[in-house]
Amino acid sequence: MTLSLRDVTVAYDAAEPAIRGVDLDLPDGQVLAVLGPSGSGKSTLLRAIAGLEPTSSGTIAWDGEDQAQVPTHRRGFALMFQDGQLFAHLTVAANVAYPLRLRRVPRAQREARVAELLELVGLAGYDRRLPGTLSGGERQRVALARALAVTPKLLLLDEPLSALDAGLRERLAADLRQILVKAGTTALLVTHDQEEAYAVADRLAVVRAGRLVQEGPVADVWAHPADAETALFLGYARVLTDAAATTVAAAAGLTDRPGATSVRSLAVRRSALVLDETGPLAGVVVSARATPDQLRLVVAVDGVGEVDAVAASAAHVAPGERVRLRVDKARLSILI
Repeated sequence: MTLSLRDVTVAYDAAEPAIRGVDLDLPDGQVLAVLGPSGSGKSTLLRAIAGLEPTSSGTIAWDGEDQAQVPTHRRGFALMFQDGQLFAHLTVAANVAYPLRLRRVPRAQREARVAELLELVGLAGYDRRLPGTLSGGERQRVALARALAVTPKLLLLDEPLSALDAGLRERLAADLRQILVKAGTTALLVTHDQEEAYAVADRLAVVRAGRLVQEGPVADVWAHPADAETALFLGYARVLTDAAATTVAAAAGLTDRPGATSVRSLAVRRSALVLDETGPLAGVVVSARATPDQLRLVVAVDGVGEVDAVAASAAHVAPGERVRLRVDKARLSILI
């Protein structure tokens, strides 16, 4: 079973479309992260898939069936939002069982399913607790268990971890991935956080200004950004152009291929340039900042300009010092 979007556009009144001409496929059992900055239209896209926003044109289909005339509650999709929306007066078990009660699932079957789900999300033994006694991460686990209770065809997650602090968000993202894989759930995750998307998803769809600019497996999108703006949003440190791009690419051996004598645009990760006294690039240190695991540098490289570089945390490098750098070609991406 597959979610398929074809030329989907969502517009409010006569305003500029919030989403325009989106084509997208999500195969059964995979997790797709729709990634974009605030206001890019990613949450509007999720709401359209759920049936909460009418489309202006195009089709949203599940397993080949157009969902235009299917109301939200009959699509078999489940939604999970960033605040969890738990019932404060109900216990954890009662919250998870709520959608099962609505479907008149027999009590014994309900209780068995709730126990199974609490075990899945790492909350076995929490059944009698109230949401107010739980941490933010625990509440989101309860919300996830409730969303999975009726085995939805598709789970839609709208910024589910954004209200959590950075450390907890990172840990819960990894757990969320494991839970979805173990449950075999097809899911679409909307987020503005690149690390969250990388941790949870099989595929990425990058949305900007209402348009889908790139889609594919996570590793492919990361290694081959569609353009400079996408590269910077995904987490590349800088995009070099023309002579600077060609110089760095040549130092990495990327211009040794037949016909590849120049590079117009090159995306560079922070750790692509590394302090090395035998490296092919030379320049002057502009700034140096120590972190727990490395020394982060800005170096004015001859013929290139300022670039980001790294060194071992034990390195002693000061601004104004002349250094040499080697280039890790695996951390570069030729854009044009």
